[in-house]
Amino acid sequence: MAVTRTVEEIDREIAETKKALADVHGTETEVYARIVGYYRAVRNWNNGKRDEYNLRKMFVYTGTEYSEKENTNETELSSKEKISAVQQENAGHLNADHFEFFMRKTCPNCPPVKNYIESVSMEGFSIDVDTEEGLKQAAEKGVFSAPTVIFYDANGNETGRAHNVEELDAILKNEAIPA
Repeated sequence: MAVTRTVEEIDREIAETKKALADVHGTETEVYARIVGYYRAVRNWNNGKRDEYNLRKMFVYTGTEYSEKENTNETELSSKEKISAVQQENAGHLNADHFEFFMRKTCPNCPPVKNYIESVSMEGFSIDVDTEEGLKQAAEKGVFSAPTVIFYDANGNETGRAHNVEELDAILKNEAIPA
């Protein structure tokens, strides 16, 4: 048998819950993040690294939409898992007409990728994910990190995705993706 409650009872329960939530006291959370090849508690970082951490932008997959979160510790897909299923499906026969290169000016891994794609005789353009528009485009296309190069066929369908020179080389030479 269903229990019916009045609007007043529901409003009172909501008010009690809000009051209880306002009085919640927790303990300090220890945050670990990767720094120069290993994980360490953020509170133990020097001021420069802590400032750098505060400027990081992370992309979070929430089902069918992508959103940006500052300083999140949510673990996303590994680098190899991020390579699109389309690329895996088309391995050995990349049909690319043009590309988009998602990059950041402060990214240490972006210059080698930029130099590599500049040597490729294919139309393409760079998108700076540090800009609001660039970040929006990256989120719409499921770009979780810089650098990322997405290849498209003449119809605008994604045919491949790479995050470093080795993956670019394998894709453009129609080889298996490096493990």
